[in-house]
Amino acid sequence: MSEELDIMLEEEDTQKGKYMTFQSGDESYAIPIHFVNEIIGLQKITEVPETANYIKGLINLRGKIIPVIDVRLRFGKEPLEYNDRTCVIVITVNKVVVGLIVDTIADVVNIAEENIVPPPTLNPKNVRNKYVYGLGKVGDGVKLLLNPTKLIK
Repeated sequence: MSEELDIMLEEEDTQKGKYMTFQSGDESYAIPIHFVNEIIGLQKITEVPETANYIKGLINLRGKIIPVIDVRLRFGKEPLEYNDRTCVIVITVNKVVVGLIVDTIADVVNIAEENIVPPPTLNPKNVRNKYVYGLGKVGDGVKLLLNPTKLIK
């Protein structure tokens, strides 16, 4: 096996079970850490006409133009005025770089596979379940585990 492949596999292994957690409203969400590039403060957003309301626009991140999505609006929640706690999680999904505007970052947590259960299917039309692939038990709390691929579609 090549040395480069060894390093890639080691990196994947060290990220297994790690999730970046954040708040949106009263809920705590988590996305697998391997999707996360960085966390940045809110920047000047250039609006793009005739896009979905949850796509807030574009930002210039060190010369790279990336779209930003307001997670609250993506889930059909009421908009919230941005403040000094509002930040952008920059993720890469299938080679596409996107910013997720979130209320506040929590932390990075480990969630073992045995502490992840599928979301309940009480309401098949529940929009949130379209994005949530599991529930992670962390201490006495629950994190809604997001599928970033579905979030940016």
